Amino acid sequence: MTIAPSPSPAAPAPDAVLTGTLPSLAPAAQVPSEHTAHQSAPADSVPAPSVPAGIASPAADPPGADPPGADLVEHTAPSAVPADSVPAPSVLAGIAPPAADPPGADPPGGADVLDRPAQAGTVPGATVIRRSRVSALERGRALVAEGTASDTTEEMPAPAEIFDATPAEPFPGPSRPLSTIEARSVSAWFGAHKVLEKVSLTMPAGQITALIGPSGCGKSTFLRILNRLHELVPGAALAGSVLLDGDDIYDRGRRVQDARKDVGMVFQRPNPFPAMSIYDNVLAGLKLTGRKASRDSQDAIVETALTSAGLWAEVRDRLRQPGGSLSGGQQQRLCIARSLAVKPKVLLMDEPCSALDPTSTRVIEETMGELQKEVTIVIVTHNMQQAQRVSERCAFFLAAQGTPGVIVEQGETETIFNAPSDKRTLDYVNGRFG
Repeated sequence: MTIAPSPSPAAPAPDAVLTGTLPSLAPAAQVPSEHTAHQSAPADSVPAPSVPAGIASPAADPPGADPPGADLVEHTAPSAVPADSVPAPSVLAGIAPPAADPPGADPPGGADVLDRPAQAGTVPGATVIRRSRVSALERGRALVAEGTASDTTEEMPAPAEIFDATPAEPFPGPSRPLSTIEARSVSAWFGAHKVLEKVSLTMPAGQITALIGPSGCGKSTFLRILNRLHELVPGAALAGSVLLDGDDIYDRGRRVQDARKDVGMVFQRPNPFPAMSIYDNVLAGLKLTGRKASRDSQDAIVETALTSAGLWAEVRDRLRQPGGSLSGGQQQRLCIARSLAVKPKVLLMDEPCSALDPTSTRVIEETMGELQKEVTIVIVTHNMQQAQRVSERCAFFLAAQGTPGVIVEQGETETIFNAPSDKRTLDYVNGRFG
């Protein structure tokens, strides 16, 4: 039996293929199935796709909108929509939107309140923390006015006050007059505990002033007040003023960052960045204070600062080695160089040699003698021989049992050690107590 082959469907005309038109197809309406072949139909006759319950259908394109896929790369921006007509973003279920601030409320970051109870509408148990403008100086003034030291309010220092992002400024020139720093009637508290009582002291320009006295008499606290580090301690307060060339560093119009640029600090233990190179350690202060320096000037700054700190000859051939690879005495001099790189007017040194061996101590003292030609130095030390060797002026601090620290006597170092006017000073410098 011979089976005749079924006739092949007619091939589309060549012109139809070239022009992109489709050949006519036979209707297939006889097949009642959901898989029925689609026929060409107007767009408005095609039913919209089904949408799951609970999800809004997408809005239809307005008349004259671009066809799908048209102009995907550079589409003309739609006309601007008024801000008040834009709907508010949706909020997750179960969390109420934050309530708007009442009329007259403080702007964000400007409230004089810390750890305020949460506003209505926020997550239960939440705490609203805002920046506090109540400074340590203001708390101290309040304590003086009240005649008591009962204020134990803790203040969280605002990062914007400590590391204020400001435009970088050029590195200052080398020539400038030396500066005098003066404390007037400075009192200090830690919470309710008063640690300093009306301390007044002038530290002359271009000289080294040594602060001596037994432990616990407020020497280091006084030193930290001179560059506004005391106010970083929670609950700390102070009263009085600190004048740098006649300008109060605690003035409301003076930024904390500027005060710390002008008054540098070297601490008791060396604290270089251990994984950072010697070169980058010196420049770290410039970056933190936002000062610009070109590549060529950076090299000059590093060499000058290390030379001033008495370290250049020892590290000039290994500037790319980590700062932590240096000895203890070298690390302390690296910290001095880091402070000098920002060209401070005053350099504070809190027992800089207490953790060093005698050889390193001698090098640091020689370095201080050279530095006083460039910067005013204030040093805290428990070493009476060191105070005699390095300082021109000296102030003796003392705190009796349960009382705040005061300056018993101040004056020329030679007078303090050889002919003091107070017997307590004579006893202390001769090792009879302390």
